[in-house]
Amino acid sequence: MDALSESEDDTDITIDEVPGTNKKTQNDVNELLSILDDGYTSEAELNTRKLVTQMNRKKKKSGGFQSMGLSHSVFKGVIRKGYKVPTPIQRKCIPLILSDKDVVAMARTGSGKTAAFLIPMFEKLQGAQSGAGARALLLSPTRELALQTLKFVKELGRFTSLRTACILGGDSMDEQFSAMHENPDVTIATPGRLMHVLIEMELRLSNIHYVVFDEADRLFELGFQEQLHEVLHRLPDDRQTLLFSATLPKQLVEFAKAGLNDPTLVRLDLDSKLSDQLKLAFLHLREDDKLPALIHLLRNVFKETEQTVVFVSTKHHVEFVKDVLKLFSINCSYVYSSLDHTARKINIAKFRNKKTMVLIVTDVAARGLDIPMLDNVINFSFPAKSKLFVHRVGRVARAGRTGTAYSLVCPEELAYVIDLHLFLGRPLNFAKTGQTYQAWDNVYGRVSQRIIDEEQAALQNIKNNSDLQALLKVAQNAYKQYLKSRPAASSESIKRSREILQSTNIALHPIYDESGDTSEEARLELLSSVRKYKPNSTIFEIGATAKSTGSYVMKKTRKRHVKFVEKHQQKLRKLAEKDEVSALQVKENIPEVVNEEEEEDLKNTFSKIVRPTNNIREFTEMKKKKKKKRTAKDFKDSEFYIDYKPKDHNTEAGLSIGNGRTNFAKEASNVTLDLIGDEDKTTRQLRQQKMQRKVWDRKKKRFVNAQDAGPTAPKKKIRTESGALISSTYKKNIYQEWKKKTKLADRDEEVYTGDGTSGRWRAGQNRRLSGKQQNSNSKIKSELKRPEQILKQRKLQAQKKKNQQKRRKPKGRR
Repeated sequence: MDALSESEDDTDITIDEVPGTNKKTQNDVNELLSILDDGYTSEAELNTRKLVTQMNRKKKKSGGFQSMGLSHSVFKGVIRKGYKVPTPIQRKCIPLILSDKDVVAMARTGSGKTAAFLIPMFEKLQGAQSGAGARALLLSPTRELALQTLKFVKELGRFTSLRTACILGGDSMDEQFSAMHENPDVTIATPGRLMHVLIEMELRLSNIHYVVFDEADRLFELGFQEQLHEVLHRLPDDRQTLLFSATLPKQLVEFAKAGLNDPTLVRLDLDSKLSDQLKLAFLHLREDDKLPALIHLLRNVFKETEQTVVFVSTKHHVEFVKDVLKLFSINCSYVYSSLDHTARKINIAKFRNKKTMVLIVTDVAARGLDIPMLDNVINFSFPAKSKLFVHRVGRVARAGRTGTAYSLVCPEELAYVIDLHLFLGRPLNFAKTGQTYQAWDNVYGRVSQRIIDEEQAALQNIKNNSDLQALLKVAQNAYKQYLKSRPAASSESIKRSREILQSTNIALHPIYDESGDTSEEARLELLSSVRKYKPNSTIFEIGATAKSTGSYVMKKTRKRHVKFVEKHQQKLRKLAEKDEVSALQVKENIPEVVNEEEEEDLKNTFSKIVRPTNNIREFTEMKKKKKKKRTAKDFKDSEFYIDYKPKDHNTEAGLSIGNGRTNFAKEASNVTLDLIGDEDKTTRQLRQQKMQRKVWDRKKKRFVNAQDAGPTAPKKKIRTESGALISSTYKKNIYQEWKKKTKLADRDEEVYTGDGTSGRWRAGQNRRLSGKQQNSNSKIKSELKRPEQILKQRKLQAQKKKNQQKRRKPKGRR
């Protein structure tokens, strides 16, 4: 005990005994000594305690990353990345994921969903484990999104020793086989290539316990249902499954029922589909005037230091707009789906490094491209789906930054704008003549014709350029095909857009502020009067005499139709007198818009639903204030009246998967009815007709059924472990060829299973083979002999030699 007390006395020193120390150093050392006295003996705990103390000194709000109980390596990576305060989706999801809950998270683009599932993954996996195999699987719908996730994994997990493999379509499968044999801790993949690798290598994935479906609705839109269900079948039952998406349509609820275990729904997008820092501008113009308006925005409205993304409809428009902007000395990058991967990386790198300030893309970049410092988005062609608009403009106004989304809208696209505002729950504000706007957010106005004429004069050089003329013709033909495949807007919005174009005078947009110049307003009034002008007499009545038959018929017809014409004109006058804001005023999209059936379905699927409670309380209070007494004319009782469509019809229509059109072949096959004959003669004739439908197959050298020959022949199928039939192209024995090429089969007879247990034999592996198959697959017999075999061979040779000598001796006489 005396020795122990002496050692304790020796370590109990004060800072005064250390010479050459200032007051700040003294305080730090005393703080560390006090922490040691509290029992924090681990170096990692000390480092974490110091980081937490340092963050608290900066007067951070409570509830930050330092209060989530993260380990030192994970917390250090989060701080080094630059994250200071967790976003709402991170604050809700990270504690649930750390408590081993299955989570379905729904939040808008740019809210920090990627870090919400990566930080708990690092905390759960901690470090690499030798021979453990892949323990986490991250599925992304596109290459770009998978590469973005890989970049986040490397940045956030820089202080962890986790190994990562990326399985993407378009890359070399040999390199992916090598990566899987190195037993990575985290696998980032696209569903199609992952399924190909799993079937080729016959992997089991039994050691994966953390699965993330990133952008889950996009996975279903691209048709990955078959691959997703096959991957789920190969995963263990005790896995933790997470679904993250910007939108969560009803189709994903069925998938959550099948693939998740007692999940929790985190739905934070009900009150804000778009960022509060995002400003919207809708510019009304003709289709041919979009290019001059785009050039004016890039040259005169935007600053030189602002980065802009321009969304166009087809890749041919990308090529055309790119070459036109070069004529105006505007350097730009471009990306579309069929662009080479190397060229795509080079163009994106130029834009990220700010060597070019404009990026022209198709909708392939609505998700997947990680460009966090954007300032503006231009919709050169307005998107047909409201959800697509949300993903486009979600590239800007992220992480507290401000941004603006400009949409160039021609008259044919006004119906999609109305659908968008019904989906967002916002009123559409039309610009009025003589009205001043301090904040022109969400205003729909015209583009100044003077600006269009100025830029159009500069574009006359296109007519003298044969290359641009060829690109313009290709782009116009591509746009015609795009219009045929574009989903149609709702019939109500189409009808409303026609009424607006006929009755509403749309003034200049506030961004084209031309105070003091009344020429544009006079021009608009003149055009409006010309458009509304209708002569009082028809061609049959001009210069006609009293005995003219045409004049007499028109007078009778006018007298008979005058009642209907006045009724229609009166309706147009009333519509014009109404305020445009109140005419398009839509119901606020509050959390209570979910109908009772959907609410009950969500409660049956998810054990817990997390929603922004403060916003719900504010909305309910506003609703109580605006609640009016029912009058005798109001026959729709809020409790008992059943509407012909649900309250959330506009929201779910915008979130729906697909283009809104029905599949005729699928619906027709569901209602097809084949009748069997009611007598033996009829059935025998049908059977003979089926047997006679045979044609000669040149490849098979025999007669086959007509439906099994030619280009319409069904593709070969193979059955997977889950029992599902898939295309035989997934199994091409590429893995076996790679093993022979790398001599892996000769070095190791054991079968790789992908779960870290490479020494496990499969059932039936030692089965005896016969005939040609046995000789072709058997190993070459080793020529090296054991010492016992050499000794035995020497004895046999000596005995053979002795016998030969005995035979050579002459026989003796008798």
